[in-house]
Amino acid sequence: MRKIAIIGGTGIYSPEALSGFESKIVQTPYGPALCNIGVMCGNQVVFITRHGVGHKTPPHKVNYRANIWALKSLGTEEIFATTAVGSLNPDMQAGHFVVCDQVLDFTKSRINTFYDTPERGVAHVDFTNPYCAVLREKVINCLKNTDIVFHEHGTYVCTEGPRFETAAEIKMFAQLGGDVVGMTNMPESLLAREAEMCYTNCSIVTNMAAGISKTPLSHSEVVEEMQRSIAKMEQLISAFIAYDAPSEAKCGCRTCMAEFGGFKL
Repeated sequence: MRKIAIIGGTGIYSPEALSGFESKIVQTPYGPALCNIGVMCGNQVVFITRHGVGHKTPPHKVNYRANIWALKSLGTEEIFATTAVGSLNPDMQAGHFVVCDQVLDFTKSRINTFYDTPERGVAHVDFTNPYCAVLREKVINCLKNTDIVFHEHGTYVCTEGPRFETAAEIKMFAQLGGDVVGMTNMPESLLAREAEMCYTNCSIVTNMAAGISKTPLSHSEVVEEMQRSIAKMEQLISAFIAYDAPSEAKCGCRTCMAEFGGFKL
């Protein structure tokens, strides 16, 4: 049995395939986390909506540590996260899916580690490749069996939010090699690595970024484009959960903290 978590970003609040799951509030040292738990295709599946019911939590206020801790305490081994992003890359148009493989972190105020107390000590996790190679392979193979336009590589630029970026910032991000820009993949992916869970992201392009878009950016534009892509993302989520082919890729996600005695709840 695989033990999978789906973290739903903007627009992915209650996937049809995951209906009927049991809602449970998991208490953590960082506060409560609302999890929806069930079984699908013989696999344990936990669903978390990142921004909360009704999209009431802005990206810089998401309790990333509580969410990741809760998933770890439920035995989760694989995390598949969705995000809505703007595009800096003209090849990545609205409606395209991007399976990112790198991150540029421009967040400012978020606590980005579990290792920040005398009790836990100090730890320095390797983050050379921020997304799990095994899970990326699974997502890409699932996408190849659909008619979804997707990109196998991309660099995700994570900004603080909740405001959108300036045209100058987008120009800089593009010069640094960024492909898409969003507000939620950090520290989420890093905390999952510290907790020794495999993590991957699939981003949905909802708009061209500031200074590239011909119109001012708006949240309603993001939501509208997500509405057009929800059915495809739900198709991908279902395929990912059902995926049972052996993987050619390898990862060290589940032992990456061995130098520090492994991650402990």
